[in-house]
Amino acid sequence: MITRRLLCAGAALAPLPLVLPAAAQTSGPRFPPAFLEGIRQEALRAGVDRGTIDAALADIREVPRVMEQARNQPEFKMSWETYRDRVVSSERVARGRALLAENRATIERFAGPAGLPPSVAVALWGIESNYGTRLGDFEVVEALATLVHNNFRAKFFREQLIAALKIVSQGHIGLHAMKGSWAGAMGQCQFIPTSFIAYAADGDGDGRKDIWTNKVDVFASIVNYLRKVGWRPGLRWGDEVSPGAQGGAGMRIVRPAGAGGPAYATTENFKVILRWNQSDFFALAVGLLSDRIAA
Repeated sequence: MITRRLLCAGAALAPLPLVLPAAAQTSGPRFPPAFLEGIRQEALRAGVDRGTIDAALADIREVPRVMEQARNQPEFKMSWETYRDRVVSSERVARGRALLAENRATIERFAGPAGLPPSVAVALWGIESNYGTRLGDFEVVEALATLVHNNFRAKFFREQLIAALKIVSQGHIGLHAMKGSWAGAMGQCQFIPTSFIAYAADGDGDGRKDIWTNKVDVFASIVNYLRKVGWRPGLRWGDEVSPGAQGGAGMRIVRPAGAGGPAYATTENFKVILRWNQSDFFALAVGLLSDRIAA
C-alpha cells in the first residue's frame, strides 16, 4: 500500500478535481501592508520590475480555499494495482496514442536530439494535466501569497512567490492568466515557479515560455527538464521482471506491491523520472504509460 499526502493538486489521481467552483475561491481579506511591503522589497531585489509588482499587489487578497486545501490534504492509502489502473487507464493510453500521432513531428523536434522516446514526454503530459485539460484554476500569485502569509512552509512558498512574479515580469504569461493548483503547480507540465525558471523552454522562438496554452512550449519544456536532470539516450526506464529477480549493476528492483507482487528492474532513467516526482508509483506509471502509448 502507498500512503501519499498531496502537496499539489496534481493530476496523477485523475478522479480528483483540479478546478474548484467559483464560490469556493471567493477572495478573503486584504493582506497587511507590512506583509506586502516585505514582498515588494524582496521582489525588487530579485529584479522584478515595479510595474509588475504594483499590478500584482494592488488588490491582492487572501484566498481562504487555499488554506483549506493546505490544511486538509487528504491521505491516500492505495494499492499499486488501484493506482496503476487509475493512472495508466485504457482511456489515457488511447488518448495518448492519438495525441502522439497528432503531435509526433513537434515532439520529435525536441525529443530526438535529447535521445528521449516521444512517448515518455506524452506520458508525463498525460499524467500531470490529463493532456492539458486539467491545469488548476487558482491565480498563482494570490495562492502563493496566501500560503506565505499563513506561514505554511513559508520559506519554500515565498521562494515560489518571488519566482512567479519574475515569470510575469519576464512576459511569459499575464498576471491573471497565470493559473495553477493551490500550491502553485502551473500549466500543462504542472511546474512550480522555480522549476519553470530552471527548465521551461521557448519551443517556437516567440520569446515566451507558455506552458499554459502553447503545446510546442509544453513539449520543449518537458524534454528540457528530463535532459537537464540527466536523461541517458538509448537507455530504457526499466522492465517488468520475475518477482524473485535480483538487481544487477546499475539496476534497482522496485516492488510496488511488496514481496510476491510485480517487480520492475529499473535503470538510471527511472531515477531521472523520480527527479520530476519522488514517488516510485509515479515513476512506474510514467514508464508503463509510455510503453503502452508507444506499443
